[in-house]
Amino acid sequence: IEATLLLLCTLAVASRAEIAEEEDVLVLKKSNFDEALAAHPNLLVEFYAPWCGHCKALAPEYAKAAGMLKAEGSAVRLGKVDATEETELAQDYGVRGYPTIKFYKGGEKESPKEYSAGRQAEDIVSWLKKRTGPAVTTLSAVTEAESLIADSEVAVIGFFKDLNSDGAKAYEKAAEAIDDIPFAITSDDAIYSKFEVSKDSVVLFKKFDEGRNTFDGELTKEKLLAFVKGNQLPLVIEFTEQTAPKIFGGDIKSHILMFLPKAASDFQAKMDQFKKAAEGFKGQILFIFIDSDVDDNQRILEFFGLKKEECPAIRLITLEDEMTKYKPESDAITAESITAFCTLFTEGKLKPHLMSQDIPEDWDKTPVKVLVGKNFEEVVFDSSKNVFVEFYAPWCGHCKQLTPIWEKLGEKYKDSADVIVAKMDSTANEIEAVKVHSFPTLKFFPAGDERKVIDYNGERTLEGFTKFLESGGKEGGAPAADDEDDLDAEVR
Repeated sequence: IEATLLLLCTLAVASRAEIAEEEDVLVLKKSNFDEALAAHPNLLVEFYAPWCGHCKALAPEYAKAAGMLKAEGSAVRLGKVDATEETELAQDYGVRGYPTIKFYKGGEKESPKEYSAGRQAEDIVSWLKKRTGPAVTTLSAVTEAESLIADSEVAVIGFFKDLNSDGAKAYEKAAEAIDDIPFAITSDDAIYSKFEVSKDSVVLFKKFDEGRNTFDGELTKEKLLAFVKGNQLPLVIEFTEQTAPKIFGGDIKSHILMFLPKAASDFQAKMDQFKKAAEGFKGQILFIFIDSDVDDNQRILEFFGLKKEECPAIRLITLEDEMTKYKPESDAITAESITAFCTLFTEGKLKPHLMSQDIPEDWDKTPVKVLVGKNFEEVVFDSSKNVFVEFYAPWCGHCKQLTPIWEKLGEKYKDSADVIVAKMDSTANEIEAVKVHSFPTLKFFPAGDERKVIDYNGERTLEGFTKFLESGGKEGGAPAADDEDDLDAEVR
C-alpha cells in the first residue's frame, strides 16, 4: 500500500510539474487548465494573442505582478493562455477580444470574475488582494502601516479608537465597494502618533501630488467613496496602455485632454498650468495628458479632428450615453483659460463642438454625393429629396467591401429627380441629428418636412437597397412599430 501511495504522490507531483512557467506566470492550455485550478484555487488568467499590441504592453507588468505575489509567498497565482492556439478554451470562456483577463476563485470554473482594473503590476496585486482577503486589514504596529504605504501606489487607513463605532462600520462598507485600493484600519496609539493623527479620521496616502489627503465630513459610505474616488488618481494622468482602464473604467465620465508633445521645450510649463487648473475640478473632471508625438496616439488625435502640427490643443469629452466633444474658444494653455473653460462646462453653458471637413468643390459631381458636416443639413433635410446615406470610416473593412455596391447604387439613381445616394466620413464629420456608433451605418432621410430618419437593416446588396428605395424606405427599414421611438431618439 505504501508503495502505491508513493507512486500516486510521485505521479501527482510529476503531472503538476508539467505546468510550465514563464517569468512566474503559469503557461496554461486546455490540457492542464483543470489541473491548474485544482492546484491554485485563486488564479488570474490572461487570454492573449501574440500579435496584440495591448497584450505586449501588459506582459512585463503582468509578469511583475506574478513575481510580487510569489515573493510574498501568496497562494494567488497568475496564468496566461495563448487564445490563438487554445481556441476551444478561449471559446469556452467567451473570449472576444484581447487581452481578456478572468479571475477564478476557489477553483471554480463557472462564472469567473472579469478583471477590469488598471494594468500596472501594483493595480493587479491590489485587486487580487482585495478579492482574496478581507476588505479591511487591521494594523497593530507602525511597521505594518509603513509597509502598506510603501508597497502601494494608493492606500487608505481608517483611524478609529473604537473599531465597532458607526464610523468604522461605514468605513468597512466603503472598503468593500472598492476593488483596486488596499484599505486598513487601526486603533493603535503609536500609529496615530507616527502619522500625526489626533482624532478619528480617514487618510488616503498616495505616491503623487499632495502625498496624502484627510477626509473631512460626515462618515457615511457614500461620502467616503466620493472622497476616495476624488483623490485616488493623479491630478493629471498620462494616457497610456496601462492607464487606459483607470481612465475609462472610472466613475468620472467628463475628461479634459491636453494634446502636447512631451519633447516640447515648454512641456513642463504647460503641464504646470494644466495641473494648477485640475485642482479646482477634483472628482468632477479627469485631466488627461496625451503625448501627440506617440504613433499609438494618432487615432485619438484623428478622433478629435486634430493633426500633430495643430498641437498643443485642448479638448473636452463626456462619455455618458452619447459621447459629446467640446472645444475651447481660446488656444491659450493657461490655468485661467482652462479653469474658465471647465467652469462653463460644469455650468452647462458650452455648446458641443461638431467636427466638419470643408465642402469639396466636386461634392455633387459624382454619382455618390459627398457629405460633410457643413453641407449635411442642407442636403439630407431638403424636403423635396429622398436621401440615402452611408456613414463610414476610411479604415473600416466592411465599408470597403460595401463601396462597389454603393457606387453601383449611386450610378443607378444619378439622374433621379428626387433620390440622392450619398456618403459621409464619420471620423471627420459630426452632426447633431445623427449619432453614429458603428460602421457602416446606413440611414434614409425621406422627402417631407418631418425630418424623418429611417435605419436600413436589410441585406447589403444592390437588389436590397433598390427595393428599399422603391418602397419609400419600408422594405428593409426599421420595424414600423419602433419607428417613432427610434426616430425621436435619433433626432435628439
